Amino acid sequence: MSSADDNTPGHSLCPGGSSLRVDAERNRERILAAARTTFAADGIDVPMSAVARAAGVGIATLFRRFPTRADLLDAVFADTMRAYVDAVETALADPDPWHGFAGYVQAVCAMQAADRGFADVLTMTFPAAAHLEELRARAYDDFRKLIDRAKATGRLRPDFASQDLVILLMANAGVIAATAQAAPESSPRLVGYMIQAFTAPQPDTLPPPPDPDALAHAMLGLNCTRTT
Repeated sequence: MSSADDNTPGHSLCPGGSSLRVDAERNRERILAAARTTFAADGIDVPMSAVARAAGVGIATLFRRFPTRADLLDAVFADTMRAYVDAVETALADPDPWHGFAGYVQAVCAMQAADRGFADVLTMTFPAAAHLEELRARAYDDFRKLIDRAKATGRLRPDFASQDLVILLMANAGVIAATAQAAPESSPRLVGYMIQAFTAPQPDTLPPPPDPDALAHAMLGLNCTRTT
């Protein structure tokens, strides 16, 4: 066990336990830094023990700071999820609704490519990570407004549904996982094709989108599969 572990005897000898508090905060930051690096490189399904090793702390210390994986994900990705929210708010502020829509799709997919861990988070749902889900819901509501604005211009095909972005993110996550190291240009290529497919007019009508509740269930099931 690392000397950084807050189980180390003697850390509470300082009056008021200030040394213990300092070490506990230091361990928390070490864990978050290690989790960001590990999740970004390998996805969020890496063992918690691997995060603890990368942080140089014992597994018991990690679980004291973050009792569940959802707690750790909430802390690690809160800032990135806020950036996700900011991206759609920026798109809504664009005076050209179609440009805002296309730019948002490209921005979110680029966020996926930059951080494999966040790519996983975008295509799953985590009911226990309340803050992440709150931010996700806020971004989703704004995205629906963005869809309506883009359709009103006649540039976005009328049968586009909000579920289509989720499907694209799932597909993009798979492309990123398969090609990020060897062919990183694959993801932007896919996104470019999909934006063209979203553009009106299109000669053919798509099959109906999946039921939103069924798609949410699939996202939850993906989470359970990867984190068990």
